Amino acid sequence: MAKIAVFISGSGTNMAAILYASRLADAQFEIALVASNMADASGLELARLEGIETFVHSHKGHSRAEHDAAMEAAAMEAGAEYLVLAGYMRILSDEFVARWEGRILNIHPSLLPKYKGLDTFARAIEAGDSHAGASVHVVTPELDAGEVLAQARVAIAPGDTPESLGARVKLAEHQLYPRAVADYVSRGSDPDFLFAKLRDLALALPETHERESHGSPGFRAGSEKSGKYFAYFSDRHHGSDHIAVLVKTSGMDELLNLVEGQPDIYYKPAFYGASGWVGVILNRPDLDWDHISEWLERSWRSVAPARLTKLIDAADMF
Repeated sequence: MAKIAVFISGSGTNMAAILYASRLADAQFEIALVASNMADASGLELARLEGIETFVHSHKGHSRAEHDAAMEAAAMEAGAEYLVLAGYMRILSDEFVARWEGRILNIHPSLLPKYKGLDTFARAIEAGDSHAGASVHVVTPELDAGEVLAQARVAIAPGDTPESLGARVKLAEHQLYPRAVADYVSRGSDPDFLFAKLRDLALALPETHERESHGSPGFRAGSEKSGKYFAYFSDRHHGSDHIAVLVKTSGMDELLNLVEGQPDIYYKPAFYGASGWVGVILNRPDLDWDHISEWLERSWRSVAPARLTKLIDAADMF
């Protein structure tokens, strides 16, 4: 179960929705910390009532870097793997966001990419839109520009004011945010998500194609007729607990060194291991997709025709 820290600045109604969702039987996450830049944020009282650890650090009198460092230290000490912003009225520094790349979520009161920033309901009404809504997105250095994970649409009624529309959107947010958080933090153990990511990386290599082998999706370099396998996707096959990509090593010595030295990342797969293939575990919290991409290219190079590897070598020179 993933641990999250929720940052708030006020009443924390979205935090409350997330908190109570975390108490359901099928919850994918738990709140390790509720932190705020405002000591009088009423959401802190609810968190304490429900037995959640809290932390307060005022932003007043501190630089952005100093304040961010204090909030980050508290989240890390609590063991948080993800940060969830729920009415947190501070813009995080680019350096902070870079350190938590892909692990900070926010909810914005518009149907992004429409109406980034403030006054979203007034802008939607003024534009004559039929719907407003909310978007959950990954936080990036550019304001409200990260990948949109989920949205809820709310109809705009004749005569709506920003206040009346905002009240209905808030109800939608309370349904949307917990579900989006759960889906996001659990996709590291979702074989469909992991395979889709792996497939995109594998098929981005020159002249590759997908073909099933012994019940597992596989990827081959070269022509459909004479291509050779350079990777397989394994979803807990042959009694393994791992979701993994199987790639070629230089031989048994390297395979065993990898498995013995980093058993949290590598394992020797049944059947394939005897031929020098190593399993690189995908369902782990510290997965680095750049690392997976490097393994795919290396394995691809070991079987691809020379004319194809020369293309990549030439491209790397520019």
